[in-house]
Amino acid sequence: MSSRIRVFSSSVGTKLLVGMTGLALFLYLITHIAGNALVFFGPTTFNQYAHTLTSNPLIPVIEVGLLLIFLLHVYKTVTMYLGNQQARPLAYKMKKSQGRPSRKTFASSTMIFSGLWLLIFVIMHVKAFKYGLDYEAANGVRDLYRVEMETFRSPLTVTFYVLSMLVVGSHLWHGGSSTFQSLGLDHPRWTPRILAVTKLLAAIIAGGFIVIVLWAHLGQFAGQVGR
Repeated sequence: MSSRIRVFSSSVGTKLLVGMTGLALFLYLITHIAGNALVFFGPTTFNQYAHTLTSNPLIPVIEVGLLLIFLLHVYKTVTMYLGNQQARPLAYKMKKSQGRPSRKTFASSTMIFSGLWLLIFVIMHVKAFKYGLDYEAANGVRDLYRVEMETFRSPLTVTFYVLSMLVVGSHLWHGGSSTFQSLGLDHPRWTPRILAVTKLLAAIIAGGFIVIVLWAHLGQFAGQVGR
């Protein structure tokens, strides 16, 4: 058992853990944006969805699991980055694109920084929506719709969220495709298709959240939402 655990401390094992945890978080974000899109159907539908979700007795277990996956992903990514830096003590004098078939892009070069930004964002996001304002809707459930509308009333909050979603898109743009490479699932025929799908999903996830934030903010000034 100890030898199997030590495997995940190696560079190959670290890449596997980063890939597996990254894939799990990617799949979670797909379901998360799908659920959050229900806000467009109004407060009753959105609040009922949120209540059904949070009242499920398995949710606390799932939340703990997601937290552990997220923390493991952050920890292993940072250790892998630091390990790579130690292996290359002298930085490159000049960085430039290698062209195809290299996958080196701006997104891949800034993964550690976008990841640390998202760590801060997740903490603030959870604090705002899970432990923040608490209103009760007419049917007795938590009025998360109102919480969302009031949260995105502030231009500063909206700016921070939009920037954060652009960072999410950049992180997923590279992370989604590199996951399959880390897991050893590269294939000449399927890899280009996987890359295209993951990039499309990254754009949908980031773009979807940006649309929700801007809709919540701008709609209030049009008198469509908010109180």
